[in-house]
Amino acid sequence: MISESIDTDATDLRLLDLLQHDASLSNQALAARAHVSPPTCLRRIKRLREAGLIERQVAILSADKLAPLLGHGLTALVEVTLDRQGAELLDAFEARVAADDAVQQCYRVSPGPDFCLVVVTPDMPGYLALAQRLFTSDANVRNVKAFFSVKRSKFEPKLPIVPVKWS
Repeated sequence: MISESIDTDATDLRLLDLLQHDASLSNQALAARAHVSPPTCLRRIKRLREAGLIERQVAILSADKLAPLLGHGLTALVEVTLDRQGAELLDAFEARVAADDAVQQCYRVSPGPDFCLVVVTPDMPGYLALAQRLFTSDANVRNVKAFFSVKRSKFEPKLPIVPVKWS
């Protein structure tokens, strides 16, 4: 159950920051680094999960090291402008692209295009299939502008958490 709001303190923020750096830490190691007891740590982490502040825990894979096994892949940043921007049309497009496994990130933006997407496909034919499935077949898509990545200089999913006098 996700609550509307949750009271957090410096310890909660410290725990969230530690988890962003390494979610594989044992409860004991996490508690030691956060300067709390293991039962307190476990209780707080459970509360933060239930409140929805921790959405999920995942492993971040190395695209460069997986490339020899899976092929290099193609990453594109795609701007999409719709012809009509009614709330139901925006929601429908967003739901359709968010459900596609090739779409890693989807942002509704303003001003400019309506959406910015980060997509990953095995190759250019894979991108063409994605474009036809998500953009060409949708009569409401007015414009698509794709930028193809030649190098990823940085990837950091961590959110900045400003320390509140962590002691």
